[in-house]
Amino acid sequence: MPSVDVVDETFLAVPPAVVAAEFADPARWRVLWPDLDLEVAAARGVEGLRWTVSGALVGSMEVWLEPVLDGTVLHYFLRADPPGPDGTPQPLPPRRGAAVAAERQRAAKAIAFALKARLEGDRAPGEPPRPSPEEAVSG
Repeated sequence: MPSVDVVDETFLAVPPAVVAAEFADPARWRVLWPDLDLEVAAARGVEGLRWTVSGALVGSMEVWLEPVLDGTVLHYFLRADPPGPDGTPQPLPPRRGAAVAAERQRAAKAIAFALKARLEGDRAPGEPPRPSPEEAVSG
């Protein structure tokens, strides 16, 4: 098991396509995760992305977008260790691993809440979600 194992879920009251668009541009990844180098392992369109991770950590990361009710559950997974001298994963001692994992958990939640605030905007609870760009064009 990696020393950094992060799992996060956040509900966004917007369609999966809207959330997927936020992660579609590789230039955006550097803004969201500045110390990680990401390479796509699986591009799943509106269902999200899976990456191999290098840089400050070595492992895998995933954003899975699950349609739920009138919106999307943004699932985030990061499973990694810092690189050793040869670049291979080097597990951290348990306390240090827990501290790094907690830091990454806070960062994941900050990303999710920033997306939620921006994408939902001033939508009041109970109002229907905003249409996806495709729905707005066809409607």
